[in-house]
Amino acid sequence: MGIVVLFLIILTILLNTVAQLALKAGMIQIGTFSFTWDNLIPVTIKAILSPWILLGMFIYLISVFTWLMVLSRAPVNVAYPMSSLGYITSAIAAYYLLGENITLPRIVGIIVILIGVYLVAKH
Repeated sequence: MGIVVLFLIILTILLNTVAQLALKAGMIQIGTFSFTWDNLIPVTIKAILSPWILLGMFIYLISVFTWLMVLSRAPVNVAYPMSSLGYITSAIAAYYLLGENITLPRIVGIIVILIGVYLVAKH
């Protein structure tokens, strides 16, 4: 795997992480809601008007284009497993920026992901 492909994978992962954080910021502002017909329109309007959610969606759109560049250069059976590194970057970013916990089972999961990505990338 070349340096360009690796850069594009990392860029896509980071864009997805930033998008997740923006979406979470938007949902923090909107608050918890239940899935009922009564909430469908009000929550949809709040989401559509939320700058954070709009930003998150825009960043996701950019990440789709970077991911398409990855797929044009790398086998999907190598590239897609590497995208699981996004679980790690999201967990770390949420820990530092949102104060979310990283428990021992999550740390073990992160290690398992790292081992899996290493094995996929190596072979």
